[in-house]
Amino acid sequence: MNLLQSKNGVDTHFHVFNAGVAIEGARYVPQYSASLTAWLQQAQSVGVGRGVCVQPSFLGTDNRWMMDSLRSNPDVLRGIAVVSPDESVETIKVLNEAGVRGIRLNLAGISHDIPQWSQAHPLWQTIREMGWHLEVHTDQGKLPQVLQQLPSELPLVIDHMAKPLQAQSSDATLQALKARARVSPIHVKLSGAYRLGDVDSARLATLLLQELGPHSLLWGSDWPCTNHEQFANFETLIAQAHQWIPSEFFEQIMTENPMRLYWNSF
Repeated sequence: MNLLQSKNGVDTHFHVFNAGVAIEGARYVPQYSASLTAWLQQAQSVGVGRGVCVQPSFLGTDNRWMMDSLRSNPDVLRGIAVVSPDESVETIKVLNEAGVRGIRLNLAGISHDIPQWSQAHPLWQTIREMGWHLEVHTDQGKLPQVLQQLPSELPLVIDHMAKPLQAQSSDATLQALKARARVSPIHVKLSGAYRLGDVDSARLATLLLQELGPHSLLWGSDWPCTNHEQFANFETLIAQAHQWIPSEFFEQIMTENPMRLYWNSF
């Protein structure tokens, strides 16, 4: 399958926001806007017809901009929200109706000790009942510490290739992923190579495929690649995806896996 000749691909990780809009105290305030229209034009030009809009951390739990995007394109978009550990069932249901299919726990740059989330039992129960998952983003090498604090039965999606310290099967992050995959569903996003430090993204992609299997992988553009905007070119990103993913698994990772996870299709 050549993704450039179809519109079946799914981008499982992109953001939308307005210039200068952020919650009080945010570590990052965007100086430009990333519109849904701009994402759609670029994504569709390379055969990506659907997407998962991920709430950026600098907008906190105000998911309105993301939800407006989902409601404007309900057939082609799904969403990942940011909520508080004690979020109400009612709010989760509203998010679900808008097309949200999970929540994101972004720990990049902050403490990875998460007692408030370890004890969020009502929220985890609601997520499981809704068929949602938890999306996790950590600093490099910190994922094993976080997984130990989360319920073992909780379905997970791990951002940006899980950010191990080394692209080796013996790395603690790879070992933790394999152990987790034996007890509950887990997916890893092939995305954000520029967030991996010195780790070779192509070698890491190969390891993730070997250790977890093609059924556990997704692809995301991370558009507009905040703080790394020079990489926000879809032709380059798709070319990288072809480097990471063997042709025999391309359709499964780019289309079938995300359709099953976010649209309950396939």
